[in-house]
Amino acid sequence: MTFVRKIINDPVYGFITIDHPLLLSIIAHPYYQRLRRIHQMAFAHLVYPGAVHSRLHHSLGAFHLMTCALNELKNKGTVVTPEEELSAKIAILLHDVGHGPYSHALENELIHGIDHEAISLLIMQTLNEEYDQQLQTAIDIFTDNYPKHFLHQLVSGQLDVDRMDYLSRDSFFTGVSEGVISYDRILKMLVVKNDELMIEEKGIYSIEKFLVARRLMYWQVYLHKAVMGAEMLLVRIIQRAKDLIKKNIPAIAATESLNFFLNNSGDPKFVGQHLDKFCNLDDYDVMCTIKNWSSHPDKILSALCRSLVDRRLLKIRLQTEPFNEKLVEEKRCEVAKSLHISEKEAEYFVFTGEAINTTYDPSDERINILFKNESVKDISQIDNALIHQQLSGPVKKYYICYYRL
Repeated sequence: MTFVRKIINDPVYGFITIDHPLLLSIIAHPYYQRLRRIHQMAFAHLVYPGAVHSRLHHSLGAFHLMTCALNELKNKGTVVTPEEELSAKIAILLHDVGHGPYSHALENELIHGIDHEAISLLIMQTLNEEYDQQLQTAIDIFTDNYPKHFLHQLVSGQLDVDRMDYLSRDSFFTGVSEGVISYDRILKMLVVKNDELMIEEKGIYSIEKFLVARRLMYWQVYLHKAVMGAEMLLVRIIQRAKDLIKKNIPAIAATESLNFFLNNSGDPKFVGQHLDKFCNLDDYDVMCTIKNWSSHPDKILSALCRSLVDRRLLKIRLQTEPFNEKLVEEKRCEVAKSLHISEKEAEYFVFTGEAINTTYDPSDERINILFKNESVKDISQIDNALIHQQLSGPVKKYYICYYRL
């Protein structure tokens, strides 16, 4: 059989090697290529202009880190068969394939009752049929039904290669140095004990930096006020379009696929039954539709759309206490008078919510440190640890969004 190998030049890691025909076939599949047309960071490019990388970039980067991690573990004596190695690589390649347009911004909004992990699994199962059951082990690893739990931890866990890549990649493309992590050192410190992924004692400080970087990236980038303002605008646009459709007022999308899900968003079963339609959806469908709706006769929908297209984003204020309802009502009255709409309709332009960020949640899955004497401790229990109990709790901020008058 002819040896097939492709090399991809990645701006973060350099050359990424794809050296198996099944991997190459999956990457070439239309379901996977769709990831080129979905922004990794939704509207972060409205604040950080360089943040225009795609889900495909992230998927290939996570694949590269998975390759490095498996090589390190094998060098330390962990048994990973060729089939397990291939399957773990497939699982990480496809871990985000179920993301819809603008990723987390529209999750559970465009299609209710089903998250991107569940759609990723549906797509993997469909591809498994297409590839004569060659993806079954990858599916078992993805769903944590494979005997070697550490393989699932590499795909989805506190130390997964998914997080390592998105922090490295997002900090690179935004230029936010606070997100830079020592991913190469973390990979070197990975070890498996009792089927659990752990970090050697020498890697403690790299893990602490990794956790702190994640915390800083959330407040400085992912939960940046302007980014949140753009994402909230997008959510309100979709909500208004659906409300008009329920009232039999036309709100026709630019593409057949988006039109289908706007009219059939209440039943999550529609995704499984119409996977081809879902896999036709990407950011382009949504943005082209929003540009069209900028001149829609409904003044609320058109105002929301023009705000997003022209980057006149909702204003956001953050504070540690819930906002006074009287302030919210005052803002709604101002918007209602300015736009000549009812106070009920002004709720599209003025609303409140919560933003939550957790640095390290030991109840989710612990990051265990393996010491030279073979003892194991959770990172938050180590003497002089930066990640102590106080940083383990969630930080909650309350926000109010309101229209710029």
